[in-house]
Amino acid sequence: MATSIGEISMESSSTLARLAPLQAVLFDIDGTLCDSDPFHYLAFREMLLEIGYNGGVPVDEEWFVKTISGKHNDDLVSVLFPNDHERGVKFLDDKEALFRRLAKEQLKPQNGLYKLRKWIEDHGLKRAAVSNAPRANAELCINQVGLADFFDALILGSDCKHAKPYPDPYLKALEVLNVSKDHTFVFEDSVSGIKAGVAAGMSVIGLANRNPSQLLMEAKPVFLIKDYEDPKLWAALEEIDKMSATRKTTT
Repeated sequence: MATSIGEISMESSSTLARLAPLQAVLFDIDGTLCDSDPFHYLAFREMLLEIGYNGGVPVDEEWFVKTISGKHNDDLVSVLFPNDHERGVKFLDDKEALFRRLAKEQLKPQNGLYKLRKWIEDHGLKRAAVSNAPRANAELCINQVGLADFFDALILGSDCKHAKPYPDPYLKALEVLNVSKDHTFVFEDSVSGIKAGVAAGMSVIGLANRNPSQLLMEAKPVFLIKDYEDPKLWAALEEIDKMSATRKTTT
């Protein structure tokens, strides 16, 4: 028997409610805090075209989603330059510099981000940004959307033994914040990132703003939202509040 969308939403809300009392919220950066993927795509398309990649045919967004999105640069070196590691490292360093030039002053926060920020601050929750991006990119994005004073910690894939999709960056965030995976959830927009959060034992909410919903769901998020204004998100947060209140009255 098919499950209705309403039933899925109720089940998703109750899944998050089990996290009460909530301790922390973790965020990916690219595509999660801000819509940065178009600038990454443009930088890759321009630079790959210059070196004649793909027979001189410009890469498209479908290729970008499948090949690039959410992956750490160390992994991309092997994908793009399997026989020339040194050239791959230099290429990706130059690509990141081009991304920063393209994105500077252009990045916009995801819809509803500041509303969610207020909810998190009002609830006194800990928070960390967890990213596969180079530090310069991560700090640029955080500063551009005005969250430089919001996060308690910034955890990078390069700080860990393994980057996403391995759980290491999210496990490190839990350790740094001194919080439990059973009272923390994650916002992610890529398959790689969702897999990392799930592998770390946490509930993950996926943002389906650029990457195809079907691909994201295969990574097993609790549910998907369009942005931080999505009614599904706020219904789930309300359920967390209700459960927290219930548990307070019974202790």
